[in-house]
Amino acid sequence: MNTDFSVSLGKIIKELSLKVYYTPTSVDDIMISSTDINRPGLELTGYLEFFDNKRIIILGNTEYSYLGRFGSEQQRHVLDAIFSFSPPAVIITRGFEPTNEIADSAKEHNIPILCSEDSTSSLSAALVSFLNNELAPRITRHGVLVEVYGEGCLIIGDSGVGKSEAAIELIKRGHRLIADDAVEIRHVSSNTLVGSSPENIRHFIELRGIGIINARRLFGIGAVKLTEKINMVISLELWDKKKVYDRMGIENEYMRILGIDVPLVTIPVKPGRNIAIIIEVAAMNNRQKKLGYNAAYELLESLGMPVEKEQKEKKIVESWE
Repeated sequence: MNTDFSVSLGKIIKELSLKVYYTPTSVDDIMISSTDINRPGLELTGYLEFFDNKRIIILGNTEYSYLGRFGSEQQRHVLDAIFSFSPPAVIITRGFEPTNEIADSAKEHNIPILCSEDSTSSLSAALVSFLNNELAPRITRHGVLVEVYGEGCLIIGDSGVGKSEAAIELIKRGHRLIADDAVEIRHVSSNTLVGSSPENIRHFIELRGIGIINARRLFGIGAVKLTEKINMVISLELWDKKKVYDRMGIENEYMRILGIDVPLVTIPVKPGRNIAIIIEVAAMNNRQKKLGYNAAYELLESLGMPVEKEQKEKKIVESWE
């Protein structure tokens, strides 16, 4: 899958602890834009019709064994044909040293050579996981992201409704802050959203009347976290007497974020309501629903009013794309 984002080869080297054998230029200037990798199979036989030159090439024991069947001249011919497409880099696994043919061909075509002590499968899995996260489609939205009882709760609402104040109370109750004010949301897999904070405002919280505080320094390292999956959205809004709020929890509402439907709970705010405790209960209740238990269904059944539990059409309240 190709994306509109890119990550430097230098960042990949640092993340995966790779050794640089050769690079024609600074690794920080070489950008990777594909989440896929290439373990050449048919390419080593000369079939290059659908070769994707945006993918990093990984050479392991199988590739080395196959190339070893040929003489030096034939190896150069095969490698030159592949490297002529200018792939962004070659990673050699299992602690193998680049052969003379690989080194000479890569240098001739200005292809960086990196080495790893890891097995080919382990390195491939780690690389794909890292690229999927770094190159994932993403959006940044106003809100607060906290981890409550293991559930990633994205708190949204109008400015001044009390999102940051609720986050502070949750931190004091032992939960963890991921982002305040701006949440960067990434679509890292077909059913997973991960939220984080922009690096320049990470761990900072704005409290009206007090100003800016650093949650990490004030509450300790255990009060913050870098990233978290988004399991539910909690919308805070000022109490509207004319609006009828859900009192049973039978109808499930969702917010569509980057194509993924996330459970949505709307909590009305007014003096006297402890929003932090309500968010805690909402997080625990959301976990129970994922496990198949709904307290509203049990109550209605005990009252002799069973509810149809067939899958209903999802009610999408809002969409972020």
